[in-house]
Amino acid sequence: MSNQLQHGPYTARVEYSAEDRVFFGKIDDITDLISFEGTTVEELERAFIEAVEDYRELCATTGKDPEKPFKGSFNVRMQPDLHRRAALASRSRNMSLNQLVVEAVRQFV
Repeated sequence: MSNQLQHGPYTARVEYSAEDRVFFGKIDDITDLISFEGTTVEELERAFIEAVEDYRELCATTGKDPEKPFKGSFNVRMQPDLHRRAALASRSRNMSLNQLVVEAVRQFV
């Protein structure tokens, strides 16, 4: 089961509000906050696609890059014991801790 929608390169996570009896979500990894909602799955999917297309059109009209830029760096937080074991594993492979993390992520995704 997935709570994710995709349209082209755009994705969104979907949630349900029991109080409002509505599905809702927001488009991931863009520079703006674009949300959508629907009371049925079909309505939700249509609203998501419409939100993506409207956003792409707005960006094209204004000359804005719709994609959120990724810098290529981020902080990783982990338990101290896991950090120690990762550092030992990276040294035993003659690589930096950063290289070990990049390889681990590459294998996972």
